[in-house]
Amino acid sequence: MTVSAGWGRTRAMAEPYVQEYRARWADMDFNQHMRNAAYLGVAEETRLRFLESGGWTMAELYRRRLGPVVVEDLLTYRKELRLLEPFRVDMAVAAITPDARKMKVRNRFFRSSDAAACATVESIILWFDLEARRTIVPPPELGQLWLGLARTEDFVRMEG
Repeated sequence: MTVSAGWGRTRAMAEPYVQEYRARWADMDFNQHMRNAAYLGVAEETRLRFLESGGWTMAELYRRRLGPVVVEDLLTYRKELRLLEPFRVDMAVAAITPDARKMKVRNRFFRSSDAAACATVESIILWFDLEARRTIVPPPELGQLWLGLARTEDFVRMEG
């Protein structure tokens, strides 16, 4: 099975999801490299693009009154990204419950020019019923989208 990877590309379900970006002026900090909040924002954007590529648009999530809630982020820096520098972000699952209610998603940032690893964002995510204000098991098709995403080399099964 393949899904759209954006920009007219497709990918096999067992491959990491990949998106390309450029570091923007608004992403820079005082030291003239990408600021921490920008890394978190790009990780969020990548997750939302992944959902959309699997048929889960923001309108559909809103219609169903459900959404992903990040309860923890861990950001690790390795190399700098500078203004207008192109980079790519891949995404894979590091841990997930069998019902996809809770997961740890890992985004890795790489400079396009030399493929240098720049940063990693690991996020613990829960699915949330926006009306009942509680965690839920996502609809089966949505759960399968996440369960079908590539797994990291150190993947572990997560308990609910």
